[in-house]
Amino acid sequence: MLGGLAAAGAAVPAYSSVVNATAAVPYPFQLGIASGEPDASSVVLWTRLAPSPLNADGQGGMANADVAVDWQVSTDDRFTTLVASGSVIATYAAAHSVHVVAGGLNPDADYFYRFRAQGHLSPVGRTRTAPAPGTNGRDLVMAFTSCSHYEEGYFTVYRRMAEDNPGVILHLGDYIYEYGATAGRPRLHAGTSEIVSLADYRRRYAQYKSDPDLQAAHAAAPWIVVPDDHEIENNRAGNIRADSTPALTAAQWTARQTAAYKAYYENMPLRPAQAPSGASIPLYRKLPWGKLASFHMLDTRQYRNDQACGDGWKVCSDADLASRSLPGNAQETWLLNNLAQRGATWDILGQQVFFARRFNATGASMDSWDGYRASRARIQQGWVDRGVRNPVVLTGDVHRAWASNLVADYNNPASAVIGQELVTSSVSSSGDGDGATAIPDVGTNPWLKFYNNRRGYIRTTLSPTQMRADFRAVAKVSEHGAAATTVKSFVVEEGRPGLQTV
Repeated sequence: MLGGLAAAGAAVPAYSSVVNATAAVPYPFQLGIASGEPDASSVVLWTRLAPSPLNADGQGGMANADVAVDWQVSTDDRFTTLVASGSVIATYAAAHSVHVVAGGLNPDADYFYRFRAQGHLSPVGRTRTAPAPGTNGRDLVMAFTSCSHYEEGYFTVYRRMAEDNPGVILHLGDYIYEYGATAGRPRLHAGTSEIVSLADYRRRYAQYKSDPDLQAAHAAAPWIVVPDDHEIENNRAGNIRADSTPALTAAQWTARQTAAYKAYYENMPLRPAQAPSGASIPLYRKLPWGKLASFHMLDTRQYRNDQACGDGWKVCSDADLASRSLPGNAQETWLLNNLAQRGATWDILGQQVFFARRFNATGASMDSWDGYRASRARIQQGWVDRGVRNPVVLTGDVHRAWASNLVADYNNPASAVIGQELVTSSVSSSGDGDGATAIPDVGTNPWLKFYNNRRGYIRTTLSPTQMRADFRAVAKVSEHGAAATTVKSFVVEEGRPGLQTV
């Protein structure tokens, strides 16, 4: 029986993915399953019941009634040895989403999990816990990506990530896009207009999460997520919109943010501590991985000052103002306090926008850290002052793969290297890409070490002595099923900042 607390070693029938023919209701697990936020003794398990995912009301075909959802965690994928189980209520008010914090697990261990509801069994997912505090545990394969635009290509990148059997996956933003359907693309968003309501956002998440490649990536490993801008609206900065399309009153804009964050939480494997409160959501957080790594997950949209000089790519002296912050002053202080703890070999900053300086005669991007230069300098000098040996910045947003050394003074080409940035390409945003590898603007930015214009992800392998980063790319996303190849690899040695070509 799935309900209640199961004793270790309890025998249950073998798992079958075949829908129970005797169930009286349609299959409710159309959106798959997921896990996330691993620590040394627990992990979040997620699902959302939606037998008809694209219903216009955003409720996925579910009636206005509570539904009991049973869950199990096992050491094997046939569930012959249970280590935890229980039952939780999925409510209409939360779009029948489920967030279970499965505790009492062993550190640095692999587990399998599943759900049962309305007479049906869910698919099986694999998850993993972090090492115990003070231990390295096994070497960690961590994959990360960003920017999955449903209309601009198939989600083959997610499938290839799953096939690498990572220990954890990071998604660095733009999990969905808010735009209405655009004719002529490989596949179309449901709905012709830009999404603004809670029903709209729920339906959009349901469409994305119905994708089998995305479901495979969620089932393969626990995820750690942060949003960027498209989870609400393109290029928003704090509470400030980039433009007035669609036209919204101040109250409607607040309602849109509230709806977007509620739907984001409902559809992500986040802990209760990350639940939104109205038009805000507490998403910057630290996740320790034993003494091997600390993941400092940043929110670079919710607290930033407005983009300088009206946004765009330009020369702008206001970008140097000390009063300007991209993560906001409170988050800057939080980050530096956490970096001061030096509790792990690798300090990994998971964030959204281009961190290294990149400029040319026309200026720089005001939406990136180049638009908040004093903020970037405070953080870089902060990790130097605190003796952080191995800072690594992970970035999404730009739909291209980049690799950069980070230097103490970007006005001095000979300045000391003090860290490194790995920029993932997108899952599908910007389509196939042209495969270009010549590094743009490298003449004025000698710290830039790699560029590739294909869709893909980065697979990293962390050990106590080094981090290896493999840039993985697929040739096409306009057609489904392309193979992934490693187009470049770098190594960072512990205590020796700077990217070394493999």
